[in-house]
Amino acid sequence: MWVLMGVVCICHCVFGQLFETRLKGAPRLICSVPGSPGLPGKPGPRGAPGADGNVGIPGRDGRDGRKGEKGEKGDTGVKGRVGPTGKIGERGDRGPAGKRGPSGEKGDLGPHGPLGREGEKGHKGERGPRGTAGICKCGSLLPKSAFSVGITNSYPTEYTPIKFNKVLFNEGGHYNPQTGKFICAYPGIYYFSYDITLANKHLAIGLVQNGQYRIKTFDANTGNHDVASGSTVMYLNPEDEVWLEIFYNEQNGLFADPAWTDSLFSGFLLYPDTNYFDALAEDYA
Repeated sequence: MWVLMGVVCICHCVFGQLFETRLKGAPRLICSVPGSPGLPGKPGPRGAPGADGNVGIPGRDGRDGRKGEKGEKGDTGVKGRVGPTGKIGERGDRGPAGKRGPSGEKGDLGPHGPLGREGEKGHKGERGPRGTAGICKCGSLLPKSAFSVGITNSYPTEYTPIKFNKVLFNEGGHYNPQTGKFICAYPGIYYFSYDITLANKHLAIGLVQNGQYRIKTFDANTGNHDVASGSTVMYLNPEDEVWLEIFYNEQNGLFADPAWTDSLFSGFLLYPDTNYFDALAEDYA
């Protein structure tokens, strides 16, 4: 088999040279056995770089290394700036009371506090020694209470005491023009009256004692102006209040002329309660 392969090689070589010499016109060469390989040639120039390949799949994470030994404590760093103040937190639970500290020095005397509530009436004390006889001033012991007032504003607010702000007479000062109320100081029988000018509307007015109507009057305005009046007698206890008020929205025709004083409210003490003053006399005897 090896012989056959050698013959084939020789034939291939001979016919190849004959064909080549005919093309070039060179003399014929006799085929010989191939010589030993020649020396390697010089490296050729570097070829152009090829295109970048596709990015490969990332490799797996390596295993964690061993924990190193703890280093030495470093020097203290520079103190940083103070940060912004945080929000005030919620109030915590009250802690236990601490030990009582030593008493401090006595401070200065503070200002007087407000007056306390009035205490209950105490027991009646023993009668004191009889005093010397005084001079009788019976006129000064007579209780006096009377008033007569006018108003300068027309059509006052309904369902509230009418403030008669023009005081003509006020014996004892028992009528208050700031509130429009008469406050009883001496118990007894009183007489009250009113004369009211009305204009453009009807008038529904009432005399009130401690929030309760004692009399009510309705007056129809038949012309440009008209007059409404009323009066009564009643018993009053100390601190009782009496005033006038409009008790209907659609009938508030009270008219007042500051120059004329044509709407008036008056009252006075007819006579005091003698039993009340006799009891006072016994207490002071």
